[in-house]
Amino acid sequence: MGALEDTKFLMDKYNIHPNKNLGQNFLIDEGSLNKIAENVSKEDTVVEIGPGLGTLTSILLEKAKKVISIELDPKMCEILKDRFKLYNNFELLNEDVLKIDFKELVKKEERSNFKVVANLPYYITTSIITKLIEEGVSDITVLIQKEVADRICATPGEKEAGAITYFVNYYAEATIIGNVSKECFIPNPKVESAIVNIKLLDKKRVKVDNEEIFFKLIKENFTKRRKTILNSLSSTIEKEKLIQILKELNIPENVRGETLTLQDFANIVNQYNKLIN
Repeated sequence: MGALEDTKFLMDKYNIHPNKNLGQNFLIDEGSLNKIAENVSKEDTVVEIGPGLGTLTSILLEKAKKVISIELDPKMCEILKDRFKLYNNFELLNEDVLKIDFKELVKKEERSNFKVVANLPYYITTSIITKLIEEGVSDITVLIQKEVADRICATPGEKEAGAITYFVNYYAEATIIGNVSKECFIPNPKVESAIVNIKLLDKKRVKVDNEEIFFKLIKENFTKRRKTILNSLSSTIEKEKLIQILKELNIPENVRGETLTLQDFANIVNQYNKLIN
């Protein structure tokens, strides 16, 4: 049975109507499902976020050593328990993914063979990706809104970049590995999607003396992106100090922050740290 027939059968059998509040859109395209799972091997423990009816889960269970599925919807959990009760490599957590401690999960498994895959609800995409990276997940493959995928995979300083671009680029390498049409889902979402793979770097991309200020500056810059760097960053760094720092780094005061590279922000922070210490 193909993914479309499989999904329709399960929706009819269990009288399922996708929950819009949980961002449920069921992926029914075989090629996209296989693309998400293509890097999974028999040595891997895979955490799947939001398995829904288990269409991707069934592929992962055949390919991975172990699959841990995290599902918030209790009704979906009952379906998953019923569907995969004969699999000894399947574990189900009926929890909110934002409350899961991935550091602990990674510790329990072999880090190099620990992967996360997900068809993420669009409304919490950035929160989940940020959490996974901060908590040390080294290989993440997610199906997300195309516009967000383009932003995540952009180069800092490019027009498409946002605060999430700089965050991901600092820790990892992000690549779009496939595009997915809205016709590939039940129900059809209003936007196009893309599959993104994120791999943590062995070491952070630039040296930063104060990460808290580094990310604060980046976030502030993109909430005030139409302002010059002198105005957008002066609520974190006193204007007089900022003028001095920019002069020392040969960065014009009137440029907009979105044109700065990751290294530029690191240089500003490191220079600031020298001034206050």
